[in-house]
Amino acid sequence: MPSPPSFAERALTWFDHAGRKDLPWQHDTSAYRVWVSEIMLQQTQVKTVIPYFQRFMAAFPSVEALASAPLDQVLHLWTGLGYYARARNLHRAANSVCTQFAGQFPNTVDGLCELPGIGRSTAGAIVSIAGGQRAVILDGNVKRVLARHSAVPGWPGKSAIHQQLWAIAEQHTPAQRSGDYSQAMMDLGATLCTRTAPDCAICPVASDCRARAQGDQLDYPGKKPRKSMPVKSTALLMVRAANGDIWLERRAASGIWGGLWCFPEISTLDETDNWCMDRWGLAPDSVEVWDDFRHTFSHYHLDIQPVQVNLASTPAGIMEGADQLWYNSRRPPEIGLAAPVAKLLAQLANRRLSVE
Repeated sequence: MPSPPSFAERALTWFDHAGRKDLPWQHDTSAYRVWVSEIMLQQTQVKTVIPYFQRFMAAFPSVEALASAPLDQVLHLWTGLGYYARARNLHRAANSVCTQFAGQFPNTVDGLCELPGIGRSTAGAIVSIAGGQRAVILDGNVKRVLARHSAVPGWPGKSAIHQQLWAIAEQHTPAQRSGDYSQAMMDLGATLCTRTAPDCAICPVASDCRARAQGDQLDYPGKKPRKSMPVKSTALLMVRAANGDIWLERRAASGIWGGLWCFPEISTLDETDNWCMDRWGLAPDSVEVWDDFRHTFSHYHLDIQPVQVNLASTPAGIMEGADQLWYNSRRPPEIGLAAPVAKLLAQLANRRLSVE
């Protein structure tokens, strides 16, 4: 009597007839394209990533093109995708690949993990999907599938739980078709074994899924212990010159919005006049305080108070190459912008048009 199909065989059979095979990074497969897609897909949904990936590939079709591009151009194409350290690490890693490996990605998990921003699961995806070698992955989607299937209790962020899931992933990963299996597992988690509404009726591995048998699928994986998010606040000065240009400054490489262009920050609205006088010796012609709004990071909330400062004249120009510029919304430069800044710049441009 033949043995029943293994976990991997069932996942692969499902992938062959129902898995997604027309995503942009599944065409012209290469280590470079798989790498970029995997970094973009970290904590970001496929539907959001697709247009970013397509624009990124059009601008940087090769790792050499990415390495030689200015960081500002890379961050510009990343604007709105969030977690900007991913973009900075992409740029750094591309330079490492070109300078240390002659433009060829390392072909082992350990070698890839030496590059900035590449962890064990991302390296496994590159090796298996692009390299055709057996390698294990464990991204968020795969953790959910395996935690439910084996009823692994606890939050995967804990080291012991994380290692237990890695051991299960290692056990199930087949020697053949490892790349297809990697894609099948990511697809299962993204399309069937979803966070809040798992479709167990058509899941290929449901027959021996312990969470399904117990009827407690939503209890797996365990939730991260809740703790209250601190709230910080800031005021952003949207300084508009007489010609309509907006003053921006590049933030330091570390910290929130690292390396991105942003409005100057002040602690209180009382600092507005002094900031303008200290910077240019000009008092604001008028000041408009906009409605505040909240922007949430992974570890805290930031309450933002936008302040539009209108100058009666345009201060003198800026030294070329300095980390400051007058932003012309009619001919916007290709620079990296924090998402709230991009939103506010669009609102400023709309206000200008409505006045004109």
